[in-house]
Amino acid sequence: MSKSEKQLDIRVNNQYRLLRRLGSGGFGVVYEGIDVMTSQRVALKLEHIRSEHSESLQNEIDIYKKLAGSAGIPKLYWDGDECDYNVMVFELLGPNLEDLFNYCGRRFSLRTVLLLADQLIRRFQYIHSKGFLHRDIKPANLLMGHGTRGNIVYITDMGLAKESTDVAAARHGRQLEGPVLGTARYASINAHRGVEQSPADDMEALGYVFVYFLQQGNLPWMGLPAKSGSEKELAILRKKQSTSPEELCDSLPDEFVKYFNHIKTSCDNDRGVDYKYLLRLFRSLFQRHGFEYDNVYDWTVLKYMEYQEKCA
Repeated sequence: MSKSEKQLDIRVNNQYRLLRRLGSGGFGVVYEGIDVMTSQRVALKLEHIRSEHSESLQNEIDIYKKLAGSAGIPKLYWDGDECDYNVMVFELLGPNLEDLFNYCGRRFSLRTVLLLADQLIRRFQYIHSKGFLHRDIKPANLLMGHGTRGNIVYITDMGLAKESTDVAAARHGRQLEGPVLGTARYASINAHRGVEQSPADDMEALGYVFVYFLQQGNLPWMGLPAKSGSEKELAILRKKQSTSPEELCDSLPDEFVKYFNHIKTSCDNDRGVDYKYLLRLFRSLFQRHGFEYDNVYDWTVLKYMEYQEKCA
């Protein structure tokens, strides 16, 4: 929070006071704040009313309201206008998975990835069951909870989300132009091609996130040479199209190959994703390794070790 902000004591709806800036993106700025009536810490997302993406925050608000009540969906406390800004006040969350990945030396164990996968597959099963697609899945948009909810994975940044359509008819009827929707590194092949997406496209992107974590932050299409953004997107698309699940998941358990093969079949035939099958795949692998569902992640162990060193 800047000096000017402290002096002004900036408040929203005369109830929520801004404390410090947490981050920003293409669709607004996020602050940590406090409810002056209850002393509860909250998060506030502000978007200028004249922003070129001014509709994205309202879209996100509408979707959170429709998804409310399920684990891993941030609670919405208030939304409205304040001066020249559209504002959403919601549940304060913890660090995102990209930050935690960096904290752990850009290495996540198989155990941690499987613990995350079990929650995330169920999260997207719920979102899709309500008729929505996320369309911008990446580690920075997946956050751990705060305080007593620190072991829960949350889905955030729904500004690009939309309601599902009749995918088969939509794909047959049109192909869009323009840059890839979402984040190119994790986007599905259909997202690159500009065709209507389905739940399988969200799950494809989620699979790339799993591989990214297990391959120490590497994917085959990272670092490709290109002279422009559009040229880079095309290079990434071609690499994704030419990389088989076996090549992508080289050195990983076969369950990850099976995951991508199932997603590819779902995309090619416009069939629904079998979430129970994907959960069984990873739960069987989890049990085969003798892991326990104790919500102890790599960063949990690392923080404990750092605490022990301080106390020694």
